[in-house]
Amino acid sequence: MAQFSSALRLTDLDDFIAPSQDCIKPVKVERLPGSKAGKLAIENDGDYYQIDEQGTKTPLPKAKITLNDCLACSGCVTSAETVLIRQQSGEEMCRVLDESLAAPPESCGHRFPVVSLSPQSRVSLAARYGLTLKETEEKLTTVLKGFGVARVYDTTVANHVALIESGKEFLRRYGGDVTSSPGPLPMLTSSCPGWVCYAEKTQGSYVLPFISTTKSPQQIMGSLVKDYIADINGVRPNSVYHIAVMPCYDKKLEASRDDFYNDVFRTKDVDCVVTSVEIERLLEDKRIDFLSVDATPLDTLPGHIRENPQDHCGGGSGGYLEFVLRYAAREVYGHTLDKITYKTVRNVDFKETTLELEGKPVFKFAAAYGFRNIQNVVQKIKRNKCSYQFVELMACPSGCLNGGGQIRPQEGQNAKDLVMRLNDVYAMADMVDPLTCGGVSRLYADWLNGEDSEKAQKCLHTQYHAVEKIENAFNIKW
Repeated sequence: MAQFSSALRLTDLDDFIAPSQDCIKPVKVERLPGSKAGKLAIENDGDYYQIDEQGTKTPLPKAKITLNDCLACSGCVTSAETVLIRQQSGEEMCRVLDESLAAPPESCGHRFPVVSLSPQSRVSLAARYGLTLKETEEKLTTVLKGFGVARVYDTTVANHVALIESGKEFLRRYGGDVTSSPGPLPMLTSSCPGWVCYAEKTQGSYVLPFISTTKSPQQIMGSLVKDYIADINGVRPNSVYHIAVMPCYDKKLEASRDDFYNDVFRTKDVDCVVTSVEIERLLEDKRIDFLSVDATPLDTLPGHIRENPQDHCGGGSGGYLEFVLRYAAREVYGHTLDKITYKTVRNVDFKETTLELEGKPVFKFAAAYGFRNIQNVVQKIKRNKCSYQFVELMACPSGCLNGGGQIRPQEGQNAKDLVMRLNDVYAMADMVDPLTCGGVSRLYADWLNGEDSEKAQKCLHTQYHAVEKIENAFNIKW
């Protein structure tokens, strides 16, 4: 048994695994060829049986899932992923920080550690320890700087930029931007790496053009840290060790993409991703009484004024739907949208909203969380029956606040109650409009040389790659 976070249950660490009990990939169980109709049953051990009219049970072949089939849902792990997880863990973070503190200032072992804290992780820790959002982030800053971290930033600034870029990209696709021709709709959000991995591995090149090219807040923050923050602190990008505290294990996979690697300086934009539950475990392992830790204010970028924690309207997954809808309504129709009313479709994790002007629908947006809802959207697109222009997609039911890396329910608390609590805590932050934050305008000017510059395109946008399955390649299972 490998010693990873308790959130990851590892069993046989070879390069082939049977479906985990938590695996969410749909598996179709076939009846035996030539058999008469009968019942299908599943035993406690997970084996499927076919039962004929006489009550005889015949075992059915087990479904097989290889690494190429995996949707990166954090339900199970193979040895091919264990190396990645070791590189992206709280233990690895502490090892690098310890080595950096011990190394001479001018040596290659001395690093400039920078932490970026996601709003969802901040909420998870606040709910776990019964603290306010500000108390949580300031206590965590004290702990991290005690480990040798040089700077601790809030990733909300990167979320500001991600929302603005998403809004502008939607206008280009919709045809509301006269400088470009319309693009494929619906535009699908790209901030969830679990969904992106699923699309690349299972949907080929058909669905990929619909996915927004805007980087996730984590990776925008990665570009910001390794370029702008490194520059204003007078250090080289490859001397910066960037740690992202995130609500999701799939963020580790995202940070490891080749697209987010700087060939010139030979460094990743995000060096290490640790989850909320890994931070909780770190505090426990170091026997830190988090409630008694002193407060240290977060670091801020030049021109950014931040008195209280900030978040965005529209829920704990970043608020993409609401921001883009308001942005498009204003830019295309000159309409200021105040209240957004949702209609639940199929289940609580699938909702839609329609903007009507002068009695006519002009925009129809949706938010779909969880793979069953994602698959419904994808199938509608494939059949050319999708009536939405924009869909906010997240792999986890209930969205990012319920990410696989979030702290688990405590004794006497169930998962549903915890999600409700996290939503309440999230709403305690100041809800801000990215377009009214003066620091964002300065960031575009000082860092990116303008909103539509070549550097802005390079630092804020990415591309996707269909993963081709190799059939019977030397009978190797990857």
